[in-house]
Amino acid sequence: MSWHIASVSWGKDSLAMLHLLIDRGMPLDEVVFYDTGAEFRAIYAERDATLPLLRERGIAYTELRPRDPFFYNMLVRPVRSRATGEVHAYGYGWCGGVCRWGTSEKTAAIDKHAKAMGATVQYVGIASDETARLAKKRHDRIVHPLADWGLAEADCLALCYERGCE
Repeated sequence: MSWHIASVSWGKDSLAMLHLLIDRGMPLDEVVFYDTGAEFRAIYAERDATLPLLRERGIAYTELRPRDPFFYNMLVRPVRSRATGEVHAYGYGWCGGVCRWGTSEKTAAIDKHAKAMGATVQYVGIASDETARLAKKRHDRIVHPLADWGLAEADCLALCYERGCE
């Protein structure tokens, strides 16, 4: 038996991927969202607007969360020097750009969940023009439908606007 999971952040790319997976009748058993607890309002609005569609289609929905609160990791966590072991800062700072400390925890949590569910396919919404991210494929279970379909980030944004997404 196969189990198909879509990792959905509710941003433009993963939301476009989700809609197209459903529109094209692709196998989809579960949508997984890693909720940091600090997402933009529009993320939660898109999630809430789409959940009825998932229920209607019989697609399971799972939310995963970080071990520690986002703002603790960002502002409070004691950060030790690798060289001395001494605390040299508090918090990792904003998670973005070159400092993507939350991404590894997110991908590890989703991968662990997918493995526990026996997932054979894990859809990840990375667009065709995100070549550096596409090159970082973590395992064979991952599929990038947007790239396979030749959809760039601008295409995903246009699709979301056409559907009235926030």
